[in-house]
Amino acid sequence: MTTTSDRGTDPAAVTDDRVPFFPPDLFHEDRDTFLRLLHEIGTGADQKFILGDHTRRFEDALRDRLGAADVVACSSGTSALHLILTVLGIGPGDEVVVPAFGCAPLAAAVLHTGAVPVFGDIDPRTLTLDPVDAQARVTPRTKALMPAHMFSVMADMPRFAALAAAGGLRLVEDSAVAQGAVLDGTPAGLWGDAGLYSFVQVKSFGMPGEGGAVVTRDEDTGRRVRMLRNHGQDGVRRGLHHVIGVNSRFDEIQAAFQLHRLSGLAARLNRRARIATHYTEHLTGLPGITTPPPGTDGRCYYVYTLLADDRDALRNHLSAEGVDTHVYYPKTLPDQAAFAPVAAGRPGPDWPHARDAARRQLSLPVHHRLTDAQVERVTDAVRAHALRTRR
Repeated sequence: MTTTSDRGTDPAAVTDDRVPFFPPDLFHEDRDTFLRLLHEIGTGADQKFILGDHTRRFEDALRDRLGAADVVACSSGTSALHLILTVLGIGPGDEVVVPAFGCAPLAAAVLHTGAVPVFGDIDPRTLTLDPVDAQARVTPRTKALMPAHMFSVMADMPRFAALAAAGGLRLVEDSAVAQGAVLDGTPAGLWGDAGLYSFVQVKSFGMPGEGGAVVTRDEDTGRRVRMLRNHGQDGVRRGLHHVIGVNSRFDEIQAAFQLHRLSGLAARLNRRARIATHYTEHLTGLPGITTPPPGTDGRCYYVYTLLADDRDALRNHLSAEGVDTHVYYPKTLPDQAAFAPVAAGRPGPDWPHARDAARRQLSLPVHHRLTDAQVERVTDAVRAHALRTRR
């Protein structure tokens, strides 16, 4: 393997017996910086640990990088999603179309506003919400569309933007895993009324803790989100509460750490992309294996997810070969006990593609600290299983 040799001899790369899905020392290269920031902020004169200068600088840097009108850092990606829905006026009596295949906060955040999530099926190639299916589920009660970027693939945002505009609907972009992704020149998160990022540690732009951000092209949306995240205060004068808000404030140490890591994000994403390219080049066309579709302008490989006809057998084989894998969503959202009552009895088609994806999807290691040898090991193990199965 020659396309990933920029990290192949890195002494900090993980080199134990197994190929880990995430490295056990995830922030190895940033450890000294984190400890320094912890000391500096912890012993600083102002003793401000939330929503201080570091948070503002981080928000400004990310805003400028994206070309957004505003970026509002908050306590988690889930909280960011709830803040967006609240600011957009989603509430009781409303419906929001969400993908049937994805993470629980997609539906939970809608339910927390008092609205109802309506589950749409996915495109079988991209594993993201199918615009045609989503449109078929729009009713007079529909207030918003909420496509989510899945694994390494962005949803068809031009189609969703057109659908939202034609139907007078809000467009919320769940871009939690897509920091650094671009489609038709527009960064993930900036296609609709607002988008969100998640900074939980396992994400491509993760940190050692919880955190997220709302990103938007609309200054007023950013202003209102900023107010809501801090108990309804406007940040001008403490103690004046203009609306009922929540505590979704951002930590100063984490803000300083993310500001530091922002400068290296492109290199980490490029490394992941080269690993993913190697997987695709060597796994495409194998019997029983479907690799992710080609990307567009930019791609963020949060994980590398393929579809396997014999997913469980392949996973067992990889484990025996010392390769760790992950199954993210073993059930669709409407098949989860928490959301089954919401989905039960609703008119419309079933979710065959979402259920097929839940049965077949398997994610391979793609983190930036994999060595070339480990990437080859993963590739060889997948190929050996697929070709042996064919025989």
